[in-house]
Amino acid sequence: MSYQHLFFDLDHTLWDFEANSRAVWEVLYQEFQLAQKLDPDFARFYSRYQHFNDLLWERFRQGAISREELRWKRVYLTLLEYRQPDDKLSRALGEAYLDLLPRQQKLMDGALEVLQFCKERYELHLITNGFETTQWQKLKSSGIDHFFGEVFTSERCSRPKPHRDIFDFALKTCNTCCEKSLMIGDALDADILGALQAGWHAVYYNPEQKVHSEQPTYEIMHLRELMTILEKE
Repeated sequence: MSYQHLFFDLDHTLWDFEANSRAVWEVLYQEFQLAQKLDPDFARFYSRYQHFNDLLWERFRQGAISREELRWKRVYLTLLEYRQPDDKLSRALGEAYLDLLPRQQKLMDGALEVLQFCKERYELHLITNGFETTQWQKLKSSGIDHFFGEVFTSERCSRPKPHRDIFDFALKTCNTCCEKSLMIGDALDADILGALQAGWHAVYYNPEQKVHSEQPTYEIMHLRELMTILEKE
């Protein structure tokens, strides 16, 4: 049975989260004078922030913390590492970051070309663990919101990937089935294993060629490879 619905992840798959996030933090680093308060080396500071961001996102996916805690505690833990446990500054930085981030426009290489190709042939949707308002702002700022019929955020669905609930909810809302659906994403656990365990096919976008032992339906290094897969399907 041919695919009819393609479900994309957003961050790191279509929207260049790393480039956009770093650009925002470079602005905040200057505005909040963090070089003087914390560390003159921005790269070192940003590396520590990334560490705590990844740590708390994992805890959020597990249901161990709320989205509000995630938003400011990743900054607080970074400041704490510099022995500057400032709750007020952490919240101010967290709010400023979330205000600026979704305004950024950089997409992953090939994303626009792939979306244009796919839109002519399939119904396109998003399944993302991001927050509702933030993710919609990213889509509009980068000019790709018109490609998607449905946007399933973890906030909208009350459960994040890789929980089966979000995949089942997507199928029900789109009035389709596993056999007609294909998930495309960069997160092996959340996107790929989540989809496979829900009975879907999945394309693992793995530009860094991370070593793993899983068996996704397809694996690609560049987004444009998706077009080759779909042309043969």
